[in-house]
Amino acid sequence: MVVYQREKAKLLVYTRKVSHRDYPDGLARSVHLAISRDGEHWQAMHGNYGILFAEAELSGEDTIVPKCVANPRVFRLAEGEYDILTDRVDEGEYGILADRVNEDGSPESDCGRALFWKTRDFRTFEKGVLLEKRGPEWERLQKTAQETVPVQCIVEGESLESSSMEIEPSMCDRVVQRWSQIHHVETRVPATVCASGQEDVRAVKAEAVYSDGSVALKRVAWNMDEIDFCKPGTYRVTGTVCSRYFTFPLAKGYGDPVIFPWEGKWYFLGTSDNRHDIGIYVREAESVEALFAEGTQEHLILDVDEEKDFIQTFWAPEFHIIGGRLYILFAVGGKVWGPQCWLMRLKEGGRIVAAESWEEPVQVVRADGSPLGADGITLDMTYLKAGKRSYMVWSYRRHIGTPKDTGSMLYIAEAKEEEPWRLAGEPVLLSRPLFGWENVSGTINNEGPHSFVKDGKVYLTYSGGAANSYTYALGLLTAKEGADLTDTGVWEKSAVPVLSFYSVKGEYGPGHNSFFVDNDGSLMIAYHGETSLESRLRCDGIRRVHFDMEGEPVFDLSAERDLNPELREVSMQVIVG
Repeated sequence: MVVYQREKAKLLVYTRKVSHRDYPDGLARSVHLAISRDGEHWQAMHGNYGILFAEAELSGEDTIVPKCVANPRVFRLAEGEYDILTDRVDEGEYGILADRVNEDGSPESDCGRALFWKTRDFRTFEKGVLLEKRGPEWERLQKTAQETVPVQCIVEGESLESSSMEIEPSMCDRVVQRWSQIHHVETRVPATVCASGQEDVRAVKAEAVYSDGSVALKRVAWNMDEIDFCKPGTYRVTGTVCSRYFTFPLAKGYGDPVIFPWEGKWYFLGTSDNRHDIGIYVREAESVEALFAEGTQEHLILDVDEEKDFIQTFWAPEFHIIGGRLYILFAVGGKVWGPQCWLMRLKEGGRIVAAESWEEPVQVVRADGSPLGADGITLDMTYLKAGKRSYMVWSYRRHIGTPKDTGSMLYIAEAKEEEPWRLAGEPVLLSRPLFGWENVSGTINNEGPHSFVKDGKVYLTYSGGAANSYTYALGLLTAKEGADLTDTGVWEKSAVPVLSFYSVKGEYGPGHNSFFVDNDGSLMIAYHGETSLESRLRCDGIRRVHFDMEGEPVFDLSAERDLNPELREVSMQVIVG
């Protein structure tokens, strides 16, 4: 038998051309990857969205100075070389080198720095190292990088000058798997089951298998009309795999959606853009779908109150159970613009939709009782419990609208369940919008945190970019559940967004999300976005959160990729004994 050896594939690194309409500086001037199996035709990875981003610098006044990259080069590293710069180089490692530039692509004033990333597989990368363009180490690194021959190629219809190198076909396959969206490829059900009644058949679920090898269990609507459970025998039954599908948009004019189950019913909260962000309204229904049915009533539970100085910016309300009691965390501002974090608690035996069932709102303060944001604004507070410890996470911003604007930053502090309105520890800076996708065209945003815990790991999503524009994107921070989450060293921040306007066709600027578990036990994500590049009307969406072969969450699984319509019909034998 003759075995044909596959030729080596090629990997390309490049930056894209800036489009101020739909792909601005902070995105275009990042490192992109593409793969070719024949040396001529290129497949863009990550949907042709950036993968490696330069981090911004902080000025002496604590403002963000955005940075980008230009002229990326990719090459194989020699073992033992460049150990001074990057600890050490092991056999089989690769490097990506790029010039660091200003956001508009102009050279930095000193024209003397570059960014260097190491990787073994082009799936994960070590944190970029900032290098000075001088000295023997730089000269050796630059010499190796210059051995890469620039190429002119076309990726996704765009002609660009870039750098490429040969890689093994097996590595190419792994790169494609990592940076391509997964999709449903097979449906499995048991060939035969034994059943004594309808409930035994209904309990049989289908395994939906995805392109990366991961699996999700799905309910099946089995047709049991032909089965006589009073007569022993073997029967063939057919079924249709079920998957919850929510159209986008679900509701128009609402941001920051929260879906919440409580005492047998479902509730919906959000920022009401339709009412100019005035008041907190809640919907109640028997199912999640019914929350968004036409005519579903909205109940006003917190209105304008001049005596309390609740005048404007009723923002991002969230339900949370803290110490066994139900709270709503929210932001509100007074006559002088400047939202701050507040919370209110449901009275014992109270009804969520009744304004009189809620205790008086309390402003969140520091451990010593001083204001949380005396010199800035605070908003988007969320509650997080990991292990036996409780935390508050929120967004904080100083000097908004002035040349000294710090941008919105995520802060975390330990909290007490019995007194959640008073922080139990000092606030700690968790994240700032340093990457280009977090700070698109001056948006400097880290906001909207929300979390879930799974398999001993804390997942904290947040949003960057413009809250009512196509550039809004979802970021992700992760940590071990048992760690002290106020220690910033335990957190790992994803260098790329986990949800963007490149993720699902027809959804622009997805962000400011929340999580809930549906009646089937599936983790769901609710978020807002826009229906076009130009739209500024925030709308709500919901989809299932999938977990890949590595056990990591996938937030961009569209309905068609979650369940292929051509793979919905299944059959099996049922033995009635």
